[in-house]
Amino acid sequence: MTENTYTRSDDDTPHGNGFTGEAAASDGTVLVTSATGKSGRRVAERLTALGVPVRPGSRTGGVAFDWEDDSGWAAALEGVRAAYVAYYPDLAVPGAAEAMAAFGRTAAACGVRRVVLLSGRGEPQAVVAEEALRGAAGPVEVTVVRSAFFAQNFSEGALLDGVAGGELVFPAGTTAEPFLDLDDLADVVVAALTGDGHAGAVYELTGPRCLTFAEAAEVLGRVTGRPVRYVPVSGPAYAELLEGFGVPGPEAGFLADLFATLLDGHNAATTDGVKRILGREPKEFAVFAHEAAGDGAWHR
Repeated sequence: MTENTYTRSDDDTPHGNGFTGEAAASDGTVLVTSATGKSGRRVAERLTALGVPVRPGSRTGGVAFDWEDDSGWAAALEGVRAAYVAYYPDLAVPGAAEAMAAFGRTAAACGVRRVVLLSGRGEPQAVVAEEALRGAAGPVEVTVVRSAFFAQNFSEGALLDGVAGGELVFPAGTTAEPFLDLDDLADVVVAALTGDGHAGAVYELTGPRCLTFAEAAEVLGRVTGRPVRYVPVSGPAYAELLEGFGVPGPEAGFLADLFATLLDGHNAATTDGVKRILGREPKEFAVFAHEAAGDGAWHR
């Protein structure tokens, strides 16, 4: 899933960064959209560490960038060499394809050379948005990174409180998911933004193994030192639960339908995307959980 609040290359050789330090700075600035989000923040931190000038775009930050208001996009993209695109709330929502087409046209007009787009793995409507961006971006190099369910949704997203409270309520049934650590995602995005050989590629990224939500809850219980119980619910019941927490009815229904699409079993397989790009295995879910617990993610 993409930068939601809840929420293939033909080259088999790993790609290096391609530039660092002064060479990176001379090649121009990278716009990071949704820069305060879970993935955007990590991408911006890594680019900065490499000496790449970063322009962090968000609704509330110093560089105004709002997916619901395209009037500021050209200013945010002016003088930018590359952009990381994390669309909020998800590429599968109505209107996302139109937004991607508009962004592609603006990026091309501003002379942007490269765009890396975060997309959701196994989301048919997200593919429509991907193609809208490609079709409108003209000469801009577009790379798509399709991600599995973020492991950090348990530690930074809407599932955090459930883990901390010992009851993880979610409409996943017994379906297994290859949870992806956001550190791996960010490393792949930075490689695609800064290295060569990624133009036109679609990378599907997963963790190294599939776990059911009940199995994930067991792992989280071990690292927190207190039981975490997974409670499966139906999609409509979950939509009702979200509405009870103040989520508007249409958004709650969309999220419930999205999870039903994502967690029907068609994504219950791993890929070698992380290893192909980075030359190493992706992070195990248990390692993520230990690290998050050590950082106090579920401390109450």
